Amino acid sequence: MPAEKRPTAPPRRRRSSVEGRGGLFGLLTPGTLWIIVFFLLPLVFVAVSSFMSRGPGGQPVQPWTLDQYERTFTTFGPVLWRSLRIALVATVFCLVLGYPVAFFISRRRSPGVRMMLLFLVLLPFWTNFLVRTYALITILQRDGLLNGVLQSLGVLAEPIQMLFTPGAVMLGLVYGYLPFMILPIYASVEALDFRYVEASNDLGANDFTTFWRVIFPLTLPGVIAGSILVFIPAIGAYITPDLMGGTRGLMIGNLIQSQFGGRGNVPLGSAISMVLLALVFVSVFIYSRWGQREDA
Repeated sequence: MPAEKRPTAPPRRRRSSVEGRGGLFGLLTPGTLWIIVFFLLPLVFVAVSSFMSRGPGGQPVQPWTLDQYERTFTTFGPVLWRSLRIALVATVFCLVLGYPVAFFISRRRSPGVRMMLLFLVLLPFWTNFLVRTYALITILQRDGLLNGVLQSLGVLAEPIQMLFTPGAVMLGLVYGYLPFMILPIYASVEALDFRYVEASNDLGANDFTTFWRVIFPLTLPGVIAGSILVFIPAIGAYITPDLMGGTRGLMIGNLIQSQFGGRGNVPLGSAISMVLLALVFVSVFIYSRWGQREDA
């Protein structure tokens, strides 16, 4: 008897590359629409408004003009440069404080201890930033904890004004953004090959020379990344200068908010926003050209 033939399965239909691309585009469509509607369109509106004149109620109207950019660098130039200076100083403070902390955490031999220390660094993020700012305000106010402790120790005869000063703004920025400096540096130190350090010591270099010529250059990508992560939010900070600096802590973020609120000047606020965006792009460009090259 002839052997019974088994039914063969129909040949699989090979998906064309067009169908594959269509499926991929379908998956990307929601995210693309989200970016266009909630990021690109508002950015285009701000960019166009920055070249217009102030109309009734502060709204942008024609004719086209560059007066808003001129006012940004002349009338409000001191605020812009003060914001830039405060952000740079806050970044330096975070680097000085964060580098030793990151190095200390990475050199713990026990993984459990390292995880616990990293947990303590990340713990403030479990609380809303506004709540943490108000907690810091209660510590620094005239009848707050810090003045009370200093008076009880005999350091101060009477309470001093700590809030609504540039120092309070600086303290708030460093307190808020210090973890953004610690974590990238920790990652760089964790990946550091300490055989280079041993070789430097064998060649007779002291601890300072070893750090400056070996350790710091090898961890520079983390330093650059941490500096960018601190500088960008610090220069556009709004809550900390508003609550802890008052009128003496005016920064570019507060200035932008005042122009978009009430009967402000939307074109002027848009121009200031575009200048702030340019500063952010410059920071990202520095990292992409320098930080990644150092990491290569």
